[in-house]
Order: sequence, then C-alpha cells, then structure tokens
Amino acid sequence: MAQVERVWPRRLRWRLRGAWQWPAFVVLTLVDGVLLAKLPPWGDGPPGVFPGVLLAAFFNLFAITVVAPFVGWLVRRRRRDLPRFIASDYAGAWLLAAITLAFFAGGLAHRSAAADESRREAAVARAMHDYVVQHAPEYATGLQHIDAVRLEPDHYRACVPGRDERHSLCLFVTTAQDPPGIAVDTSQDPNEVFRRTVP
Repeated sequence: MAQVERVWPRRLRWRLRGAWQWPAFVVLTLVDGVLLAKLPPWGDGPPGVFPGVLLAAFFNLFAITVVAPFVGWLVRRRRRDLPRFIASDYAGAWLLAAITLAFFAGGLAHRSAAADESRREAAVARAMHDYVVQHAPEYATGLQHIDAVRLEPDHYRACVPGRDERHSLCLFVTTAQDPPGIAVDTSQDPNEVFRRTVP
C-alpha cells in the first residue's frame, strides 16, 4: 500500500505536467479557424470562421490521433524518463503549435502573392487603357469591360470588346518591366479559348 501511495502522486504529477495537448487543441483550433477565415493560405479560404474552425479541427485531430503517437515514440527514444502518454501529449501540443504557425506563415505568403497579382492586374489594365486612348479610341467604350487572362507569370492577354463579339482588341502584356511591354494580338478570339488551355 505504501508503494502504491507513492506511485499515485508521481503519476498525478506527470499527468499535470503533460496536460497540454487538449487545452492547446481547444485554443489553437479556434485560433486556426480565425486564421483560415481572415488570413487564408490558399484561395479565399473557408466562407467564415465556423467553417474555418471545422477545417482546423480536422487537421488538428489528425495530428493528435495519427502523428502525435509516432512523434511521442521518437521523443521517448531520446528521453527514456518520459512516460508514453506524456511524450505523446507533448508531441501533440508541439504539432498543434506547428500547424498554427504553418497556417499563419502560409496566410502571410498567400496575402503577399495575392497583393502582387493585384498589382500586375492593375498594370495590365493601365497598359490596355493607355493603348486604347492613344492608338484605338474606337474601343474606348469597352474599357469598362477589360478581360485579362494570365498565360504565364508576368505575361497576360487582355481584350476589350468592340462593336460586337467578333471585333475585340487584344494585347499581350508583359508586367515584368515598367512600363509594361505590349504587343497587339492579331487574333480576336475571346480569352475563354485561353482559359481552357491554361492550367
């Protein structure tokens, strides 16, 4: 009995030291949901915080249930003094923190890429506007409906409609230089043709 009484306080102490995984899961899942909705690492992200929380919960549960036990086993190979459940708990908490950092870093990178794309699209619109005003004023009424598609990085095809669908003005615009380089496309095919071929 005396030995059992000594073991229980020790196990309780270990439990308290290792009780980080599930509190971290609750807090970081909420944080991840906000990050995915407000600072998405891809596209426009989920359509709100609640869907973001659900998506984050999926990633975090996968990390805890599948990855954390294996990482905990690796930790125990270096720290033999750690009980198995404590090593797994520590690993789960670290993985949750790593996922949050990955979402944050990915969101920042995506925001920067989206801002760069917006600047390139604005440069394409300015180039098209300046060309129409100077060289093809008969297309000026179509400047409110510029249709641009990216063919390659920094290379776009932009069109403005003319008096009908068969009479459009299209330019190839290169945004890797300032001012953007332009070349008139002799084809008047709509950009839908290119959207079907560009990945």
